[in-house]
Amino acid sequence: MVAAGVIGSGAWGTTLALLLAKKGIATTLWEHQANRAIEMQEQRENRQFLPGFHFPETLHVTSNIAEAVSGKTLLVLVTPSQRLRENLRQLAPFLDRETLLVSASKGIEIETLKRMTEVIAEEIPNAEQRMAVLSGPNLSREVAEGKPTAAVVAAHNDEVAIRCRELLTTISFRVYNSQDVVGVELGGALKNIIAIGAGVNDGIGCGENAKAAFMTRGLAEIARLGIAAGAHPLTFAGLAGIGDLIATCATPMSRNQQLGRRLAAGEKLADILQSTKSVAEGVSTTRAALRLAEKYGVDMPITRQLSAVLFENLDPRLTISELMMRDPKHELEGII
Repeated sequence: MVAAGVIGSGAWGTTLALLLAKKGIATTLWEHQANRAIEMQEQRENRQFLPGFHFPETLHVTSNIAEAVSGKTLLVLVTPSQRLRENLRQLAPFLDRETLLVSASKGIEIETLKRMTEVIAEEIPNAEQRMAVLSGPNLSREVAEGKPTAAVVAAHNDEVAIRCRELLTTISFRVYNSQDVVGVELGGALKNIIAIGAGVNDGIGCGENAKAAFMTRGLAEIARLGIAAGAHPLTFAGLAGIGDLIATCATPMSRNQQLGRRLAAGEKLADILQSTKSVAEGVSTTRAALRLAEKYGVDMPITRQLSAVLFENLDPRLTISELMMRDPKHELEGII
């Protein structure tokens, strides 16, 4: 019998749990706070992060990590990136050796600069040949509503990617497979930085031309770092690259895009973060990306300017002239 566990009950974790449960897969959603787990189990809804979506009978919520992990065919990891290692250490003693592991967390560990699959490989014995990463243009609420979209699941082992693809695909959630774990992970993580900038663009009122140019140059920046880290260039023209970038930059439903809008309105980062229930991964990823860029010798001017806005209180409006007046260069420099 196929059974799935989902670690992390934010909007995206709950959405993926709903997706699996509605396929008829017995699914257990793990919430680390016991009172919240009891509340969701009784109310049959995640009213804090994904209100309005009833849990089917095939979805069970628990705060017991052993119950969420043991005996599962598939385990989907959807915790904030900076807490993934801690969560892995909690669940590792209860994990079956055959369980497929899918990372759906989009971030980079700040202290180590590790991608999420690298963190998993360090904490879970023999994880390399049974883990994958899921990414793509997937706004939680639209996926939960059953609106059509696509995603990509990447694994070093083709059989693992195909098996995960089969388990995750539904009539409205089409999943493709890939071998480029590095590219899919970095595309999913780095686009959150660009989404903050897109929100700033909208908040300032720079217009659609500027936003399109900004997203395009942001993609070039993502590709430069990704290629330097070993990713395949064409991955960034796919679902985990430009697909995810468009979805995250285009709508205020994106946490990172909304954060950028609020920065443009003059709010301070600390106040924004304190008032937000969900994690905007682009904030921590900005710090990690700049350190990775230094490691690989990659130029990331957009990320550098956004870092100044986020952490040095630079007026977002001043970033425009800084970026516009940089020395001219070939459009594909650092990519080809």
